[in-house]
Amino acid sequence: MSKSLIPPVPIKIHPRLTRGRFNNARVGMVLLTQLVFLGLPWLQWNGRQAVHFNLAEHHFLIFGLSLWPQDFIYLAALLVVSALGLFLWTALAGRLWCGYSCPQTVYTQIMIWIERLTQGDHLARRKLDAAPWSVDKLAKKGAAQLLMGAFSLWTGLTFVGYFTPMRELAVLNMGPWDAFWTLFYAGFTWLLAGALREKVCLHMCPYARFQGAMFDDHTLIISYDEKRGEPRGKAQAKSANPAKGCVDCGICVQVCPTGIDIRAGLQYECIGCAACIDACDQVMDKLQSPRGLIRYTSAHALQGKPAAARSLHRPRVAVYSCLLAGIVALSATGMALKKPFKVDVLRDRASLVEQGEDGLLQNRYNLRLINTTEQPQRYALAVEGLPGIRLEHAGQVVTVRPAQTETVPVRVLAAPEHAPRGAHPIRFVVRSLSDDAIVREKSSFIGE
Repeated sequence: MSKSLIPPVPIKIHPRLTRGRFNNARVGMVLLTQLVFLGLPWLQWNGRQAVHFNLAEHHFLIFGLSLWPQDFIYLAALLVVSALGLFLWTALAGRLWCGYSCPQTVYTQIMIWIERLTQGDHLARRKLDAAPWSVDKLAKKGAAQLLMGAFSLWTGLTFVGYFTPMRELAVLNMGPWDAFWTLFYAGFTWLLAGALREKVCLHMCPYARFQGAMFDDHTLIISYDEKRGEPRGKAQAKSANPAKGCVDCGICVQVCPTGIDIRAGLQYECIGCAACIDACDQVMDKLQSPRGLIRYTSAHALQGKPAAARSLHRPRVAVYSCLLAGIVALSATGMALKKPFKVDVLRDRASLVEQGEDGLLQNRYNLRLINTTEQPQRYALAVEGLPGIRLEHAGQVVTVRPAQTETVPVRVLAAPEHAPRGAHPIRFVVRSLSDDAIVREKSSFIGE
């Protein structure tokens, strides 16, 4: 086989450390996102875990909000809002999500910090990679992998803590499925952020591929000012022009986590992290030249057109905004009108209809009362729909604990002359004695 047909061995990217206002923002987002992700499962709310997705009981608790399978429409709305929000943000400001908040970016940054702690700066890490294996190399590489593995296990345990009480997991009180998902999530955290890193953004993330469909000439992106920067070279450093251009130092490439040269123009590999802006601004400061050779701007502005070109009044922005506002408004209205409790009616299929000693027809049901509030509630039960229809225990009152479910067996009685053979529509009426909220749930009464 010809040498030219052999693919080159990929070189691991070790980005150079940079400092600046955008780097500070990225570090802040890493700390903020991890504080929220790692801290939420430990928070308590009314004696229980504040955020708990109980899949076994199909019950989601988010602080004071209690959601059941009947509320999954809100989950669908949340997913749609997230998607539209991402589309709107991309149309306005490009890939700021990727550069600052994406879990892949956040965890990759943490893994790079671990490598920098155990192996040194970017030059030391490259030198270590090229060196033959030795006790020193094994110790440094092993320490990095050990810390990465520990951090990945921590994230895996935290992830499972949203579904199984975190305080139980903390003392390793977990079942086989808890252990499996902890190791599964930890393994993928290590694989994607510790091993693959930028390759996920370059080759696996679909967002990088279709983002161009949401860009236009007004979208805020990281751009190199070619008019000011070219021709690049060391002569720029000696130029008398106060707005010196690119001196071709290459630092913007060295700090890029995906290894691209922003001076080549907009590329799908750019995640919008602005490391190159911080690096270039530092060089311009040393040259006593204005910042902004590389900056957040739009293609329209680079062409020297008025700043008003960044106006929000663009068709795609208007469409995204209207859809987003409409879904948020509908969801908020639904939440505001949401009843503080829910009722499910389950017919007892083992006995459709019976006739008691008093001659009345009887149907059996199970009423599932779901208290979605944070206080115990008392509910009065009744039935309507046929003349003289009533519950066996008229005026029955049931108490349900906070954010819990109670299943109550009931018998409905009706006279044969008012319930001939067939199914007759009826309604169970459940009234909260705390706030007088009423829920009417449809069912049917079987006559004979």
